[in-house]
Amino acid sequence: MGLYIEARVRADLEEVWARTQEPALHQRWDLRFTEIDYLPRDEGEPQRFRYATRLLPGLTVAGTGVSAGEKERPDGTRTSALRFASPHPLSLIAEGSGYWRYVPDGAGVRFLTGYDYRPRWGRPGALADRVLFRPLMGWATAWSFDRLRLWLERDITPERALRRWLAEAVVRGLIVVAACAGLAYGALGDPTGVLAPLALFATPVLAVSAVLAALLVPPLPGTPSARRCVRKAPARARAPRLLATLKG
Repeated sequence: MGLYIEARVRADLEEVWARTQEPALHQRWDLRFTEIDYLPRDEGEPQRFRYATRLLPGLTVAGTGVSAGEKERPDGTRTSALRFASPHPLSLIAEGSGYWRYVPDGAGVRFLTGYDYRPRWGRPGALADRVLFRPLMGWATAWSFDRLRLWLERDITPERALRRWLAEAVVRGLIVVAACAGLAYGALGDPTGVLAPLALFATPVLAVSAVLAALLVPPLPGTPSARRCVRKAPARARAPRLLATLKG
C-alpha cells in the first residue's frame, strides 16, 4: 500500500514550489534526507539527482533518482514526479517512485504527495517494512510537510522548528517519567498512614492522567506535528501521467 500525505499551506504557489524544488532548501525541511544534490544533465533531459540519509555518525545511506516537473498546467496546478533507487545494502528501500502535486486552493496551496517503494531483504524486509519502517516513513513525511508549512506561513525556520519539537518531546518524556516515579513512590508508601486510602486512589489516577496528557495533548502551534496532515488518500487519487515517462 502506497503512502499519501497532504498539507494545506497558506502561502504563494511560487514560494511552495521554490522551497520544495531547490535541493538546498528541500533538504532543510525534509526529515527523510540529509543531502540532496542535482547531477549534471543535458538540455531537455529529466533532472537526475543524488540523495543521502545519515543514519548514524559515519553511516550514510545514499541513492540516486530522476525527476521531472510540470510548472505550467492548464488547470493551474503543478506536478513533480520522480523515480529513485539505492544500491546500499543497509537501505531497506530498493527502488520506488512518487509524485508531488501543488493545487491552488483559495488563499493557499494543497501540497500533497503519493509514493511507494519496493523493500529489499526478502520476507524479513517486507515484514520490517509493514510493521515499522513504512509507518515511520509516513510519519516522517507528514511531520516534514508540517515543518515546511510552519516555515512558509510563520517564518519558523526548519532548524528552529526541530529545536521546538525536541524541547516538547523532552518535556513530555519528563512528565511520563515523573508519573511512573509517582506510581512507584505511592506503591512504597506506608499503607497504614492516615492518607493511605486517598493516596492509593489518587496516585494512579493522577499518573494515568499525566501520561495521557503527555501523549495526547496537541503540540504547540509553532511545533511541527504529523497529525495536522491528511494521511488518507481520496478515492480518486492517482499518479500523474508524467511519472510514466520517467526511467530510473
